[in-house]
Amino acid sequence: MKSNRSFRNHRIKAFTLNEMMVVLVITSIVIGIGFSVLRLVQKQMDSLGTVYGKNTEINLLRQSLWIDFNTSDGAWYDTKTNELVFANGIKSSRYQWYDSYVVKERDTFFLEVDTIEYYFNGLYQASGEVDAMDISCGKKTGGHRIVVYKKNAATSYLN
Repeated sequence: MKSNRSFRNHRIKAFTLNEMMVVLVITSIVIGIGFSVLRLVQKQMDSLGTVYGKNTEINLLRQSLWIDFNTSDGAWYDTKTNELVFANGIKSSRYQWYDSYVVKERDTFFLEVDTIEYYFNGLYQASGEVDAMDISCGKKTGGHRIVVYKKNAATSYLN
């Protein structure tokens, strides 16, 4: 009998139900805060990715225009077709301008373009041969400007 009594008086160390509930409430609050912070970080990363993509499109268009301006003998803009044509003895390139994108042969640059101004010898040119251009992008693109120019060859002045 003696052993049976000692078994009854012996207590097992454990947490109470109230203590367990407090731990569960605190854990759920911490996990909720963690998911909220994770969502904010994901939104920030998405917006950074969007800005990076737009800047990449702008830089690719700037680079493509610069290469075509400086490797061609001449550039001509046609207001009827809204087309910019670069040509030299070997190849030619065409840019077609639309409201929300620019097409160069098989390449498409997704940019919202507000205004494009063409110049020849520093003077505004509505159509015909050009040696510089100033592109203003829309507010969705960050309001960037692209200015591209070239030095004219002697053939530009002879024609």
